[in-house]
Amino acid sequence: MEISVDVNGQSYRAEVEPRLLLVHFLRDTLGLTGTHWGCDTSNCGVCVAWLDDVPVKSCTVLAVMADGHRVRTVEGLETADGLDTVQRGFTECHGLQCGFCTPGMMMTARWLLDHNPDPSEDEIREAISGQICRCTGYENIVRSIRWAAEHEATAVESGVDTGKGVPA
Repeated sequence: MEISVDVNGQSYRAEVEPRLLLVHFLRDTLGLTGTHWGCDTSNCGVCVAWLDDVPVKSCTVLAVMADGHRVRTVEGLETADGLDTVQRGFTECHGLQCGFCTPGMMMTARWLLDHNPDPSEDEIREAISGQICRCTGYENIVRSIRWAAEHEATAVESGVDTGKGVPA
């Protein structure tokens, strides 16, 4: 079956099996390996990507369901201006250890900050509650997301257009 999908602002057309999962389309067909594949049951959340600006677990979405839609992956966070504020926060606050869950965490964090620019620690923990990190106690992940929120707020207060996730 032929599908047409916009991924990170670039149009793709591909012939896919009707049962192909979106995570495999992104990784195997498009070579976008930032989206990780973990449990295949939607429990771990490492495969989070956006489908039309909504975070989805791409291991439970068929590629054909993305036909005619927009998909955003962790590779789409970085712009010509540099790393997204969330990516910078994870770097600054050591929000990763092995890095396996990090892309999904970043995609969820970006969505959270786009919808709630000043989340509390509890709101951050609730937002990432559908994702598992086997390496950390989540402290540095929460700290990383708060860092991103604070730095985006500072940029807005200074009158800098952050471009919704684009660093100041």
